[in-house]
Amino acid sequence: MKLLHRASGWAILAAAWLAFASAPRALAQEKGREEFDWERVLDLKMRPVRGERLTAEEKDYLERGWAAKAKEGRPAGPARRINTSTGRVPLDQMTAEDRYKEQDGGLYGGGRNIPPDDHLRAALAESAKIRPLDPEGNPAFDGKIDLLAIGMTNVNHEFGSFKRAADRDRAKASAVVIVNGGNPGFDATGWSSAEGEVWPWAEQRLREDGVTAKQVQAVWMKHALLSPDKYGDFPEHADTLKGLILASLNTAREFYPNLRLAFLSSRAFGGYARLPLNTEPYAYESAFAVRGLIRDQMKGGEAKLNWDAAKGPVKAPLLLWGPYLWADGATPRRRDGLVWKREDFGADGSRTSALGREKAAGLLIAFFKANPCAKGWFLRQGN
Repeated sequence: MKLLHRASGWAILAAAWLAFASAPRALAQEKGREEFDWERVLDLKMRPVRGERLTAEEKDYLERGWAAKAKEGRPAGPARRINTSTGRVPLDQMTAEDRYKEQDGGLYGGGRNIPPDDHLRAALAESAKIRPLDPEGNPAFDGKIDLLAIGMTNVNHEFGSFKRAADRDRAKASAVVIVNGGNPGFDATGWSSAEGEVWPWAEQRLREDGVTAKQVQAVWMKHALLSPDKYGDFPEHADTLKGLILASLNTAREFYPNLRLAFLSSRAFGGYARLPLNTEPYAYESAFAVRGLIRDQMKGGEAKLNWDAAKGPVKAPLLLWGPYLWADGATPRRRDGLVWKREDFGADGSRTSALGREKAAGLLIAFFKANPCAKGWFLRQGN
């Protein structure tokens, strides 16, 4: 099924690209201008999405071809209408009375942006259990607390910026090891199976940072779907994403037996996207997948979402919202003034640029320093 999903996304992009690449390209005939095989460039672009790796030579060819296409004054792919704003209201600004396609507001529903009391108490109790562990998962004075990122390309880029900033921050607890497990090119389907190659990738990142799977106690997770339109209208595509996030969480809890908390985020603004990877309204609507999964856990009764050993086998960590990243493009978010400008994204309009990554990293640092379920173990004592 995963390969089928990727194949259909490939077909959409291939048809669009080939139509574009066959158009006259006078600039490409300029003296000394390198010619490119655009079919090969697109194939190389999509190989990581299909779970394939590129050689160093292929990566170099792809980068040069992608840059050359952008310099021709066109996006590196089929052009799409750019939306600097959509008129949609951020989920955390919607009230209990507001509606979006029959959905009310608030990150936790009912206009609430903090967990209900029972869930918050449970989350605080789990947070209090997070402590330095040795490589075998035993409490140790000189042990480590691993915070691991799981997700796609933007997770890799944004969490990388967060890791660099947080590791320089003297307020961060020395026991906390931040590991960037985000894997470029893999959407939520790639993380939905324990057999996927993304998990060995994450394991390698843990080893490189000197920690083990048994020291992973919290994760930041952000998933998306490649070409979500093929999964149907809302809420069908959001329900599909919700199921894939759950599968990813179940696998994470299997691989990381001491995982207690998962902080989930949905996508940032998708109105600048130049390729049909994950545009609006899908970026906005991905928040309802995250919220729906958290609310299902709060209701109880779903074995795959059980985090409490007193109620049966533990299959998932306790779920909470991480930073809510969506803002309506250039329209400032009422709560904090957050905007996403065109320059916050790269040539394709989907992946965050250096500016966008730093913006996302700032939101992550502010979150982990202030959230009551994170700051107790994330920050050095006395901060």
